[in-house]
Amino acid sequence: MLRQLTLTLILCTGLLSVLHAQELDVKVTINTPTLQQADPKVFEELKAAIERFMNNQRWTNDAYQTSERIKVSIVLTVSEEYSATAFGGDLAIQAVRPVYGSTYETPLLSHLDRDVTFGYEQYQPIEYSQNSFNDNLSSILSFYAFIVLGMDYDSFSPFGGEPYFQQAQEVINTIPSSVAAANPGWQSLDGNRNRYWIVENLLSPRVRPYRQAIYDYHRQALDIMGTDVTSGRTIMVNALEQLNKVNQSYPNSMIIQMFVNAKSNEIVEIFKQGNPQEKNQVIQFMTKMDAANASKYKSIRG
Repeated sequence: MLRQLTLTLILCTGLLSVLHAQELDVKVTINTPTLQQADPKVFEELKAAIERFMNNQRWTNDAYQTSERIKVSIVLTVSEEYSATAFGGDLAIQAVRPVYGSTYETPLLSHLDRDVTFGYEQYQPIEYSQNSFNDNLSSILSFYAFIVLGMDYDSFSPFGGEPYFQQAQEVINTIPSSVAAANPGWQSLDGNRNRYWIVENLLSPRVRPYRQAIYDYHRQALDIMGTDVTSGRTIMVNALEQLNKVNQSYPNSMIIQMFVNAKSNEIVEIFKQGNPQEKNQVIQFMTKMDAANASKYKSIRG
């Protein structure tokens, strides 16, 4: 009887862990190529602290199975050492999404944030407080958690990521003006390629067609290519046309650059198998959105 009860408890505990798994599956790498003062063990603990923060926090009210967690890679390169506990550098973040009916994972986000400054002491926990500010590191990590969630939800339902982009905006709103002035990346005046502009673009009415196109690209095109590749490519061409229109109405927008950073290689490989009309259209659209890499898109013709 005791053995049966123990087995039942184990099964129930396992079921609860599946039903209540957190949303993100984050792997962190920390590079410290030039640091002199800080103890390397500090960064070993920082890696673990970031993973705990991102992976153990409940970011939504939805129930995720373990297999549904969003795979995220973070590479934090610490290149500035202001003191033994204050640092600067850049953060590369990538996130992927599974494609229905296949083992392929499509990139959702591939972004490099060059405006990362933070303080950290060994064994210091990183904590999240909704609607209030703790420190710059927790704010940066929370911001990107919500951006990843928003992009993932947008790819599964039209504008499904709206609540999470609004949460990312709320993270910015909680940054004290003195902190924003001392730590770049939170203000429009800091440049046109920072966290402020990511969320500004995503919530802008001018970018609504972009977000609809993102849904079409993923749910209506990629997710059907396992059974109907021709229809999938046709829908994807139409989605890229809409993205190009957003680029024309909102030139030099950060969100278009983020799209091509994440998707350019995928698009090239998909349309190498397209018909001549599709190839010409995609080359035209992508070259307008990403002129610096025009030669890459010409390779679609083979």
